[in-house]
Amino acid sequence: MKNLNLGILAHVDAGKTSLTERLLHTAGIIGELGSVDDGSTQTDTLALERARGITIKAAVVSFALGDVTVNLIDTPGHPDFIAEVERALGVLDGAVLVLSAVEGVQAQTRVLMRTLRRLGIPVLLFVNKLDRRGADPGRVFREVTAKLTPSAIAMDPMDLDQVIDLLATLDEGFLTEYLTAPDAFTPPRLRAELTVKVAEGLAHPVYFGSAITGAGIDALRDGIENLLPAGESAVDGPLSGTVFKVERAPGGEKIAYVRLFSGSVSVREKVPLGDGEGKVTAISVFENGSAVPSGSVGAGRIAKLSGLDVRVGDMLGARTRGWEGLFSPPTLATVVSPVRPSDRGPLHQALTRLAEQDPLIGLRHDEVRQETSVSLYGEVQKEVIQATLADEYGLGVTFSETTTICVEHVSGTGSAAELIGKAPNPFLATVGLRVGPGSPGSGISFRLEVELGSMPYSFVKAVEETVKETLREGLHGWEVLDCVVTMTHSGYYARQSHAHGTFDKSMSSTAGDFRDLTPLVLMAALREAGTTVHEPMHRFVLQAPADTLGPVTALLTQARAVPRTTVTKAGTAELEGEIPAVKTHEVHRFLPSATRGEGTMETAFHGYRPVRGAAPTRSRTDHNPLNRKEYLLHVLRRV
Repeated sequence: MKNLNLGILAHVDAGKTSLTERLLHTAGIIGELGSVDDGSTQTDTLALERARGITIKAAVVSFALGDVTVNLIDTPGHPDFIAEVERALGVLDGAVLVLSAVEGVQAQTRVLMRTLRRLGIPVLLFVNKLDRRGADPGRVFREVTAKLTPSAIAMDPMDLDQVIDLLATLDEGFLTEYLTAPDAFTPPRLRAELTVKVAEGLAHPVYFGSAITGAGIDALRDGIENLLPAGESAVDGPLSGTVFKVERAPGGEKIAYVRLFSGSVSVREKVPLGDGEGKVTAISVFENGSAVPSGSVGAGRIAKLSGLDVRVGDMLGARTRGWEGLFSPPTLATVVSPVRPSDRGPLHQALTRLAEQDPLIGLRHDEVRQETSVSLYGEVQKEVIQATLADEYGLGVTFSETTTICVEHVSGTGSAAELIGKAPNPFLATVGLRVGPGSPGSGISFRLEVELGSMPYSFVKAVEETVKETLREGLHGWEVLDCVVTMTHSGYYARQSHAHGTFDKSMSSTAGDFRDLTPLVLMAALREAGTTVHEPMHRFVLQAPADTLGPVTALLTQARAVPRTTVTKAGTAELEGEIPAVKTHEVHRFLPSATRGEGTMETAFHGYRPVRGAAPTRSRTDHNPLNRKEYLLHVLRRV
């Protein structure tokens, strides 16, 4: 059978999990529909998911649809858990994007559709909740074509004239052929042509119905089976797979959810993992609604593998595709503190385990203050972390006030060097570095102006790795983004031994010398170059009654927002602009009172902007290479 790894995505409360339940019920996987409100759905298994009626963790369940095995991945809809969606997108063959027939296109709907189209993932749209009062499928379809994709086409029934118009718009070759021989394009051929454009991510069929009543589900199932392409797989190719989820078995063993793009894996087989390898001790594959043990798994499938020491994002074998950077990074942070001071150690260990499952948690430990902070997308994540720590680890925690995560950009060019055997350098290494700004989005680029063979490669690698690690905290304590670091000087003492072959560390350079010296040289160069602190910004679209424009403008001014455009039409004012990420919660909180409850605001990450006024600082968690005396006391236990 063919395999289709299908994602169900939506803005929160559009009915995504209810649609998953209906698809499973129609396929005969469950005998009775679960309820989100009652906490009885198949894919929401966490206690907090059932209590709040939202999806927090992506869940996988399988069912057969004709000759296709569908691995259905139910993803979170709340924007606080966008990282979970991001990981799922890296393993999908197709997606169903769910909209509410009442609320229509919402903020998260736009974000998801933009990303799906950018990745070229085939998408079907399902307008749900036709049974609800206020449902207006015509209005929602117009919103879809205006705000999501101009290549939407209503299905069930399929209007052949609309299909012809759409195909002619998308493909000049089709238009030429159709004008020459229109009778050759029978309904089956038109559907085949549409199927090709859907698979290419260019055409987007739209279905209408209700997950609760079952209306429109048969047509959607037909679209899933016949319009979405099954995943390409090369079972005989080299091993390549992506870990998109990690959970722990009751005994503490890691279980990795892996999508295999090529090759196969068997129980007791050793598989390459980055620079090392791991041995698979058990395999489960998804069949008919549950995970069942299997001796092996091949390309195109999703499986649960035990025995591997992995994190989310790790690759098995060769790298193919992933999900890094699809959405904005988390822009908020909070300090997590144990209710009982004696739990500081267990809390750090528990948070480290959670970071294995979610790399964007961004764990950061301050040894001096004995504080651990985590990164956040929003306040709801605090509840999830708190509930998880209580339920799984028996730890009670509190949180500090949420703060903004800033970044630093290099302002100019700076250089520094310390030579081996010359004061005040106490290390057996020569390191010279030049630091300069890089292009936006380029990350940290490490270059050489010394000959690669002038010293052991392990020493060069030690400098490069230390540079990237050190730049996690710049002059003001924030991560330094987008810069070029060039190694300009190098030198070392060759390995020395005593007469009996005993290694003499006091006269021989080691990688440790380069790791210890690099932060001092790098930060000296960075201090000469200078950095500016940037805060995260959101782009906003705010709609409100035109007669409330005064109070709305005052609210935005107080929040340091910068409106770029203001358009008034039919009694409604629409403002677009930029706002500091830290202020979005404040505007959301006060907007109802400023607009008689009629105002709405959508926001999305829009990069960084230099901070106005005094630059905020963040306490350091390293040994502070900006202070030579303090640094050497930590590293050498002497000055």
